[in-house]
Order: sequence, then structure tokens, then C-alpha cells
Amino acid sequence: MRLLGYTRVSTAAQDAQLQVDALLKIGVQQRDIFSDVTSGTKVAASRPAMSRLLEHAVEGDTVVVWRIDRLGRSLIDVLNTVKSLQQTGINVQSVSDGIDPSTKTGRMMLGMLATLAEYERELIVERVNAGIAVAQAAGTRFGRPPSDPRMIAEKLDIVRAARKAGKTAAEAAQLVGWSRATLYRYELAAVAPQDAPD
Repeated sequence: MRLLGYTRVSTAAQDAQLQVDALLKIGVQQRDIFSDVTSGTKVAASRPAMSRLLEHAVEGDTVVVWRIDRLGRSLIDVLNTVKSLQQTGINVQSVSDGIDPSTKTGRMMLGMLATLAEYERELIVERVNAGIAVAQAAGTRFGRPPSDPRMIAEKLDIVRAARKAGKTAAEAAQLVGWSRATLYRYELAAVAPQDAPD
């Protein structure tokens, strides 16, 4: 079993030495420390050093961090990273937080993280829904803008002429920037009012 260290600072102006010292103190070798200088806005798996660490680590290894928040940009990202590592048989240990899944206390801490991450997910959904409701109340429309009937009629004329000249439905639709499905939808909409009962 190897101890593999991971450190992260947001900018080159910050110093990761405090994190490195903490990892060295518990037995991580300097050569086994992977360090990222990147903002917390990037999900863990997309960071260069974290990607190398994930390729390097094998079942039975333990990834050690100074604090658990070094693993992700949010609680959800941290938890996803921990789960991803655990699914491949890699343990996670956090020096400052006392998180070590091999102990009862560590497992309890991870359980609390999972609960908090779920709470964070629910808060995000609530905020998004509240924002949409406020925007709709202010008159903002979501989805595609309404189509101009005159423009649709002109495009249908072009498509019909192209089809009479021997073009396929897909080829004719492409002339006006539509897919074949869009063409059929507009053709049906144009025919439906005439067929509708009085």
C-alpha cells in the first residue's frame, strides 16, 4: 500500500508548502505528491495533477490530502471524487479533518459529508427554480422564441418549389436551414387549420 499525496492552491502566488509539510509528516514521500495550481472552479478530475494521480493510483493505495476541500470545488465534487476513488479500491485520508474511511470515525465523517452534499444539491435546485420563477414573473420567456408565420410561409414556398424540382425532403429542408423533421412539423401545422372541423 502506498500513500499518495495531493495538494491544490488556487494561484501561483499561494504556497502549498504547508500542505506538503503535513503530507511528508505522516509518511508520504516527496516523489508521491501531486500538486495542482488551479482555481476551485474546475472539477477535480479535470485538473492536470489530479488526472495524473488517478492514472498512477492502484487498488490498495491511499490518497492523502491536507484538508478534504482540496479534493473538490464543492461538497458535491469532493464527495464524487471520494466515491470515484473508493470504487476503484483507493482509500482517502484527510490530515486536518480526521477523515479516514478505514476507521469508524472516518466513515461517520464521510457519511456526514454525503448528507451535507445532498443538502447542497437541494439548495442549488431551489435557487435555480426560484430564479426561473422570478424571471418568468418579470416577463422573461424560456425556450425557443416564437416563429414568424410569414417567414415560415416563405420558407415553405421555397421548400415546395425545391421538392417539385426533384429535391428530397431533407435536401429541400436544408436549403432553408431546417431539418427534415422541422419541415414535416411546419407542413403539418400549415395543413391542420384547413382540416380542422368547424
